[in-house]
Amino acid sequence: MRTNQKHSIKNIAHFKTQLLLWSQQFDDVVWLDSNKYQQHYSSYDVVLAVDAFTAIQTDYTDAFSKLKEYQSITKDWLFGYLTYDLKNDVEALESNNYDALQFPDLYFFQPKKIFLIKGNKVETRYLNAIDDELEFDLRAIEKTNIHQLEKQSSNTIKIKLRTSKDDYFEKVNAMLAHIHRGDIYEANFCQEFYAENTYIEPLETYNKLNLISKPPFASFLKLGDKYMLSASPERYIKKDGQKIISQPIKGTAKRENDTVLDNALKHNLIADEKERSENIMIVDLVRNDLSQTALKGSVQVEELCKVYSFDQVHQMISTVVSKVDKNINPIDIIKTTFPMGSMTGAPKISAMQIIEELEDAKRGLYSGSVGYITPENNFDFSVIIRSILYNETKKYVSYSVGGAITAKSDPLKEYEECLVKAKAMRTVLENE
Repeated sequence: MRTNQKHSIKNIAHFKTQLLLWSQQFDDVVWLDSNKYQQHYSSYDVVLAVDAFTAIQTDYTDAFSKLKEYQSITKDWLFGYLTYDLKNDVEALESNNYDALQFPDLYFFQPKKIFLIKGNKVETRYLNAIDDELEFDLRAIEKTNIHQLEKQSSNTIKIKLRTSKDDYFEKVNAMLAHIHRGDIYEANFCQEFYAENTYIEPLETYNKLNLISKPPFASFLKLGDKYMLSASPERYIKKDGQKIISQPIKGTAKRENDTVLDNALKHNLIADEKERSENIMIVDLVRNDLSQTALKGSVQVEELCKVYSFDQVHQMISTVVSKVDKNINPIDIIKTTFPMGSMTGAPKISAMQIIEELEDAKRGLYSGSVGYITPENNFDFSVIIRSILYNETKKYVSYSVGGAITAKSDPLKEYEECLVKAKAMRTVLENE
């Protein structure tokens, strides 16, 4: 039984900072922040879930069936993540590449405490709350000293490449050979950057990353000694009643401080045939994925190849929607669309096989998804990209970036695009 209360907060920005800092006492934390980015399908400005009452943690074997059973039993809010390697549950695939982060393949928890922020209103939803528990927490949040965040790390972080530049070119050319043979049309090829024997302060690092990126799908995830600090611009999939929304990103251009030059880069992206073709191929894939659960004739492309500007990059985004039967299980919708097309390729299965063959690191949480499922069977999940992953016990820090390889790809330009996408993470870590 959840106790729901609503509160008006005078200084909501200050409260947000205090709330996230207060949450660090818990082992299970999911923080989702839209940074008030103007997006058509936003439900909340900020969502925080902490303190697991129940949880499910599993490898990829029958992972979606286990999640489906857990969701049907709890019939409550669930927060967590899906790693990219759940592809092995959906298809007859494997993940054998190097993995230093060691995140479980799937993790969801039923939080005791939820905070939902919209404007200056905060809605709290506490599970089995004891007397005065919420009032006690609100007082503790208001007393949280945000100046604790002002300490500066004195850590020198040396970033290494899992794939050398020469190897990257060789692997992209191998992927192009697959494309020219007709094995695939497009595949998302990724590379890992990492640091060993390294300590970071996760919350401080997240705040710096969010400050320079201000993305619509920022997220902070804590699972014991493992952290995900994300500045993602991409929604994977959302269910709102019977409507399903997927918003794949394909197409990237850097930002410039000079307004004229920045506008020129944006318009060049809009007119770029290669970038548009990448996006359209993934839109077709998403349409096909959604059709597996959609009511007949309901799959529509609401927006095709529209360019949105973020603090670090311009991105080309499409919006694909469908309508589902009101009695459909939400996990079935997720399973039939996972992994998301923007992080795999077309055809999807062949692309994933080639990705596994050519990449040097297990993707794990990177290019997976984080989000929540509601008691009403709605959900909202973002793509885990532009993210720093951290295993505190192993003192291992990682971020990965990638891009779509098509027949028109130039390996050097693809490499340069990776560096543009990596800029925010590298800047934050090197400034540590």
